[in-house]
Amino acid sequence: MKPLLALLLTLLALAARAEPVTLIFAGDVMLDDGPGRTIAAGGDPLAPFAAILESADYRIGNLECPIATGGKPLDNKIFSFRADPRVLRVLKGRFDAMAVSNNHAGDYGKEAFMETLAWLDGAGIRAFGGGRDLAAAHAPLWIEMKGLRIAVLGYNEFKPRSFEAGAATPGVAWSEDSQVIADIRAARAAGADFVIPFMHWGWEREPEPTERQRSLARLMIDAGADMVVGGHAHVTQGAEVHKGKPIVYSLGNFVFDGFDLPAARRGWLLRVSVDRGGMLAWNTVAAHIDDAGTPHPLAGAPMPCGRTGDNEVMTCIAP
Repeated sequence: MKPLLALLLTLLALAARAEPVTLIFAGDVMLDDGPGRTIAAGGDPLAPFAAILESADYRIGNLECPIATGGKPLDNKIFSFRADPRVLRVLKGRFDAMAVSNNHAGDYGKEAFMETLAWLDGAGIRAFGGGRDLAAAHAPLWIEMKGLRIAVLGYNEFKPRSFEAGAATPGVAWSEDSQVIADIRAARAAGADFVIPFMHWGWEREPEPTERQRSLARLMIDAGADMVVGGHAHVTQGAEVHKGKPIVYSLGNFVFDGFDLPAARRGWLLRVSVDRGGMLAWNTVAAHIDDAGTPHPLAGAPMPCGRTGDNEVMTCIAP
């Protein structure tokens, strides 16, 4: 009986690994200005990536603007964005969740921020990394499918900090090290099989992560994170592996116009595959962003990727 029992356990283990969950992470999605004009004219800036987005079980992006009709632009910002609610027609069905933990979520004040959350909810798109109060802002995005519980946590650490949620006021989740670590451990204690912080950090247009980013990323993995994904720099910033766990420092832009810098017109779409046994693989797909802010898959470009057990980041060719 023992050999039969061993065989049964082996078959069960293989069955548990047979249904991976595929996640996609996209960088900055800004739907005002050029992309907004494209949508207003009946176009679709996500159309070139529609098939790739559709291939994943769950799609997550960083919403780099409020979606609202109300509010007023802040006086102390160089750039303030606000997208018309009609942009939801291109997001709906393409993204399942959007991080609002960034330095543009509050561009038109708390009224527009709350309106954004309402529009996303009405479109069936979950918002995370921000909310009606501090507790809601720090609550994980829970993804439960195929027997897995995945917690994604969103944080911003780029000014203005005035966008931060308060105990009873709306805003974004600020990246305070002690709170981030507490949130990771709380998600793990709540039964998360995987914990992935999605960070808005670093300096704009810098091709390499700062020492602050490197040290915080490693701290998060030491605290129990399975992967760290970042953005904000408007350029990609490379990847590395710490204790077998991948760190992708910046995905760069995804839907965004107004940049002359060639590096800011190249972004990565990150694909992650996990199952009950752990992380199976991850890879990045290059996007070239045109003058209107529309991304196009860039076939044949060498991109970072990795498989379970890697000690280094491999270089793959994006399909």
